[in-house]
Amino acid sequence: MALAATLALGAKAQCGIENHAFKSGEFLYYDLYFNWKFIWVKVGTASMSTVESVYSGRHAYRTSLVTRGNNKLDKVFTMRDTLLSYCDRNLSPLYFRKGAREGKRYYVDELWYSYPRGNCHLRQHRIESDGKHVWKQSEYQDCIYDMMSIFLRARNFNASKFRKGQKIPMPISDAKHLSNSWLVYRGKEKFKVEGSKEKFRCLVFSFMEREDGKNHELIRFFVTDDTNHIPVRLDMFLSFGSAKAFLKGYRGVRNPMTSRLN
Repeated sequence: MALAATLALGAKAQCGIENHAFKSGEFLYYDLYFNWKFIWVKVGTASMSTVESVYSGRHAYRTSLVTRGNNKLDKVFTMRDTLLSYCDRNLSPLYFRKGAREGKRYYVDELWYSYPRGNCHLRQHRIESDGKHVWKQSEYQDCIYDMMSIFLRARNFNASKFRKGQKIPMPISDAKHLSNSWLVYRGKEKFKVEGSKEKFRCLVFSFMEREDGKNHELIRFFVTDDTNHIPVRLDMFLSFGSAKAFLKGYRGVRNPMTSRLN
């Protein structure tokens, strides 16, 4: 028993990363835009919050992301997503839930994490749009993440030694399958926030996935080139078109925004 506990703790430590990027009480707000007949139109909002919480008796970070399309987007594609993640203080994932209305389809994904024998074990649950419940269990020798926990982890990467074009593995699972996915570091750019005077020095990353024998860029991130690594712009390449998210506001950030340009 003692050996098993030691292995589990060791796995958790390996799946975690020291957090320097955010603190409890951080809130980020975004405007969403969609390319409508060659014109970028505001079609909704998104908000992300991170607070200290408790999960299964242990101290944890609870992070939630809520996206809401407006009636302009509803004419093309209904989007009502709510994502919830619990990670321990070392940012090892503990639980993930996604409830998504995408088009005419509504589904729920859930993941529960444990770390037996030094491995990463997932208990997976999906509620399909027809109400069917699908359960699955998977176990990996490597650490596996979800859409939210990998985002928190990536915000704590030290990019000072990254080379342009460098690839960073990002194994992400949902309730059904494991994605062959990774980040590509694109270098640095300056970005002026839409509708604001604020301008930031940014690190640029592409989130890539390989499917059907081809590499696909799903999202391009512009994150502040400081310790906070706050996303100020996201370019999303969707099956039904292109969308963008621009930072609208923020509060409760952990570190000085040294990437902000006057």
